[in-house]
Amino acid sequence: MINQQVVLRIFAEVQAAITGSHIVYTSGKHGTAYVNKDAVYPHTEKISFLCNMLASEFVDDGVDVVIAPAVGGVILSQWTAHHLSSFVGREVLGVYADKTDGGFAIKRGYDKLIAGKRVLVVEDVLTTGGSAKKTVEAVRENGGIVVGVGVLCNRGGVTMQDLADVPKLVALMEVTLSTWNEADCPLCKQKVPINTDVGKGLDFVRAHEIL
Repeated sequence: MINQQVVLRIFAEVQAAITGSHIVYTSGKHGTAYVNKDAVYPHTEKISFLCNMLASEFVDDGVDVVIAPAVGGVILSQWTAHHLSSFVGREVLGVYADKTDGGFAIKRGYDKLIAGKRVLVVEDVLTTGGSAKKTVEAVRENGGIVVGVGVLCNRGGVTMQDLADVPKLVALMEVTLSTWNEADCPLCKQKVPINTDVGKGLDFVRAHEIL
């Protein structure tokens, strides 16, 4: 069972939640907060605990393979598959999809491992859900049966329909935050400095020659 307060405490302990800043997200949208999942990954006990919690939500879904979009999601895929294997008493495989120019592709022979199998897609943070959706589509294109999507944090109000109509969506933490397109961003209009330490802030300032 998910205890969101415990999840929030873990994120707070490793300073993975940033608020009151000017953030540029992977989607290109701007906002004031950021869930820095990279701050959690080095803490193996904590990430194992979170993936155990996530795995417990899919014990009855007959998962054969867990897949995630690379790069960060690889860690989630491995830990979630590890804990699912313990829960169900058989091996659940952990694989990942490689990013391409147009989305994600399942390479390295992993396509053969998911064909005809029940597959759980895991992701760290959903903002628009784009990477997770493309991974879902890649699984289906390779003959896999997507049983659901599990994420650490849904910060964009992403729905099952947004993820190509997956049958199940589980988030350890739900966060509702305001985001804006660059043209409408009030922080840009107020010339609030962009945080270049997380997200796509550094790419943004370089592209706009702000530095």
